[in-house]
Amino acid sequence: MTDKASENGMTFSEGVQKIKALEQVIRKNVVGQDRVVREMVIGLLGAGHILIEGIPGLGKTLLARTVAKAAGSHFNRIQFTPDLMPSDITGHGMFDMQDNQFKIRKGPIFTHFLLADEINRAPAKTQAALLEAMQEQQVTIEGKSLPLAHPFLVMATQNPIEQEGTYPLPQAQTDRFMFKIFIDYPDDEDEQRIVNYATRNSIGDGLDSSKVTTILTPAEVSALQKMLTRMTIDEQIVAYIVKIIRTTRKWNGIDYGAGPRGAINLLRAARGSALLNERGFVTPDDVKAVALPVLRHRIKLSADMEIEGYNADQVLLNLLYSVEAPRM
Repeated sequence: MTDKASENGMTFSEGVQKIKALEQVIRKNVVGQDRVVREMVIGLLGAGHILIEGIPGLGKTLLARTVAKAAGSHFNRIQFTPDLMPSDITGHGMFDMQDNQFKIRKGPIFTHFLLADEINRAPAKTQAALLEAMQEQQVTIEGKSLPLAHPFLVMATQNPIEQEGTYPLPQAQTDRFMFKIFIDYPDDEDEQRIVNYATRNSIGDGLDSSKVTTILTPAEVSALQKMLTRMTIDEQIVAYIVKIIRTTRKWNGIDYGAGPRGAINLLRAARGSALLNERGFVTPDDVKAVALPVLRHRIKLSADMEIEGYNADQVLLNLLYSVEAPRM
């Protein structure tokens, strides 16, 4: 990829500087989660929706708010509950007595960044309303199709330890997320930094995202996403990605593997990794760097593997090791 300016005047070098600055700003506010932050930034670049899994109190909401603020984009949050209706997300038609006509009241989905908190606590029809909008990039209310904002990114969270009263997402719906990201406990030093930061000149126990520096505008986010589509992709990389995906379908210990959407998202994410590494082309290392978050929710381990205590990441790492990468 050359350093020629794109449609909005942003060169490749400027794009790299912008996205690296974005990553640094997010890391300052989301302490001790560098891997998670990088995967979030790659998801943003790849215009993909993200499923975040972690126990309460690890900063999932803070992460989503910080990314939105740093990207200069509008943010909405929905707390998913068993009584949440599809219209609570998308909006609904209402009769205006004053004007004597029906009007459309838009729901919180009309935003740039939507946090769907504890998505598995809402019933299937409500989950489906959100996931359909994610796929179609539009919402239909009273027979009228309304486009969603651009960029539009859904960050959905799940709590892995409390499953009572939840409605697990079916495989067909989890497949619509580009990434499934695990957020874990910070190490000792980072946890001390978090405690000091959260309690210094602050009331309550929440970390403040209001002072996060805004690095991008929505137009610049869209420009960066378009920049990725012009990135040089060698056919050997495409063949390598397809080979990984096809291997998941016949690997011992996997009941069913990833579909074509997995290959598409693996390439989109690898482009984001390349940009963060200041390259205008994708290498096998870029593919490997994003393979786990792209694929871990797209495979189903066999019962024997689960009984033996294996998880999806362990199986995928063995699989990646066995698939020969092209020499470039």
